[in-house]
Amino acid sequence: MAALPTFISTAEAVHQLGVSEARLRRMIEAGTIKAANVSGETVVSEASVRGLIPKEQLPEFIKHAHLKNMPIWISNAARKYDIPNPTIVRWVAKGIIRRLGTDKNKVLIDQADMAYCAEIYHAHRGQGKWLFNHDGTPYVPRSEKVQIPA
Repeated sequence: MAALPTFISTAEAVHQLGVSEARLRRMIEAGTIKAANVSGETVVSEASVRGLIPKEQLPEFIKHAHLKNMPIWISNAARKYDIPNPTIVRWVAKGIIRRLGTDKNKVLIDQADMAYCAEIYHAHRGQGKWLFNHDGTPYVPRSEKVQIPA
């Protein structure tokens, strides 16, 4: 059975996005954020709000923030986080994981980005699955996105 969509109050959406209530209402009217009326009160799709939050503000990223700017070699990251080396190299090339520099012939990457990507990878693993949007936020397949009738 598919998971039911989750909705949050407009006050919570305003807090999470850091915008005014008027700005949130304009986003709802423009269709940027999905909303519904429940018992006369407007509620907002948690998934549509989450899609607008930068990865650095996501709970999965925040829990690894203490590792920010700590370098790790790609080969060591592959062993430590149990992720294939070519996958990490692809994430670095796409800019999902920051490259901090090189040490002789070894590429150094940001361990906070790596830990975040590893968490998403292990939660949604599967060959051929798209895991990240271009901005580094977790990808949500169209089949899992909230569909609210007009």
